[in-house]
Amino acid sequence: MLHHTSPHAFQLSVTVNGKLVERKILTHLRLLDFLRNDLRLTGSKEVCGEGECGACTVILNGRTVNACLILAVEVNGGNIVTIEGLAGTNELTELQRSFEDHHAVQCGYCIPGMVLTGEKLLERNAHPSRDEIKYELSGNICRCTGYHKIIDAIELAGGDL
Repeated sequence: MLHHTSPHAFQLSVTVNGKLVERKILTHLRLLDFLRNDLRLTGSKEVCGEGECGACTVILNGRTVNACLILAVEVNGGNIVTIEGLAGTNELTELQRSFEDHHAVQCGYCIPGMVLTGEKLLERNAHPSRDEIKYELSGNICRCTGYHKIIDAIELAGGDL
């Protein structure tokens, strides 16, 4: 339990998926744990805990980041988008539909990070080459698909297939 005068407590104010969230948190709490445990946004996964796999990817202030490497206090005043908030209610983005249409999911564990990374790529470059897609996904590990369907889904969502 946090005591109001605890030296390890911090009053966090952050926008998550378009909603202002204000919570008292411990200063050593990772962003990933805050999202998963405090806000129950479980789309971002923990696999390696070292920023190597990309399963914990979120969008922070317009950039993809590994939520396992960032303390929640570091995002104070920021804007976070998780996979749950990407498309809004009962909608899918074009890229999410493309992942579905091209069966670019097997176990699904890595897909939130892949989709968020792909969305940011398509935002910067609506028609990326396959090599650009591969480069962008280099921080995201998938142990099931071999990446071909994921790359196809991103390429098609960009309109190149």
